Amino acid sequence: MEWSLWTRDIEEEIVPLCRELGIGIVPYSPIGRGFFAGKAVVESLPADSFVASHPRFKEENLEKNKNIYIRIDNLAKKHKCTPAQLALAWILQQGDDVIPIPGTSKIKNLDDNIGSLALKLTKEDLKEIADAVPIQEVEGDRTYESMKKVSWKLANTPPKDTKA
Repeated sequence: MEWSLWTRDIEEEIVPLCRELGIGIVPYSPIGRGFFAGKAVVESLPADSFVASHPRFKEENLEKNKNIYIRIDNLAKKHKCTPAQLALAWILQQGDDVIPIPGTSKIKNLDDNIGSLALKLTKEDLKEIADAVPIQEVEGDRTYESMKKVSWKLANTPPKDTKA
């Protein structure tokens, strides 16, 4: 499941259900598909970039989402880390049952991701970070139009209570 500062739709039902059933949570894209990876992403996204066609990275949406990046960048400075480290630390500290899988193509980014383990955030810090990314302000759909048909939200799953 995708879970990050700007994609939190699994928090209401999926996360509590996984915890009730003792299932670990392995979120992909914990750095927001690279959005929180650094200024270069929000300032000059190459046209041939994998995410350039993603709804949240389309020019009109990216321009609006920059404000979110700026707020996280400011909080990262407060915590003496990078925005990517802050985003990853936030997801890591959602629970011991959360094992995020950030994708990376560069060793320096891997090293940066590892640095997120050193961040110790309080409950107040976690709330402040989450509040800096109001979901209603995130512009653009979470996924590509073609992928919406295979969303967990449309899955045909049995009801949780099968005692009938």
